[in-house]
Amino acid sequence: MLQEGILNPQVLDLVARIRHTNTLVICDWAFPYWREIETVDISLTRGIPMVLDVLKLLQPNFKIGHIWQAEEFLTTNPKETIAQFDAAFADCSGAEITREAHLDFKKRVPQAIGLIRTGDPTAYGNIILESE
Repeated sequence: MLQEGILNPQVLDLVARIRHTNTLVICDWAFPYWREIETVDISLTRGIPMVLDVLKLLQPNFKIGHIWQAEEFLTTNPKETIAQFDAAFADCSGAEITREAHLDFKKRVPQAIGLIRTGDPTAYGNIILESE
């Protein structure tokens, strides 16, 4: 029986199918539904879990080569929130960070292996991770 790390079987199954250069979306509670890709909804309530909670749990077993986020994140959130995301991204051992227009960000979503929906209310706090 698993006792540490990610315990959710649907998340484990999704992550296990990601290979080199595949992408995974981790999104907030209001992110649109995408028919084209598998969605694992782990939202419990507003703020539980957060996008960064999921990122932190993925890091030990998921080699991240690139992270995408909407550039609107920088103009709609307080500097403390931006600093939290920047610190979490810095922990991703050299992953390239790209912030782009939200509409361009959303164009990447259908090519992802899957999407993990959280309870995060952070405006534009969604991220796309590319495996290395």
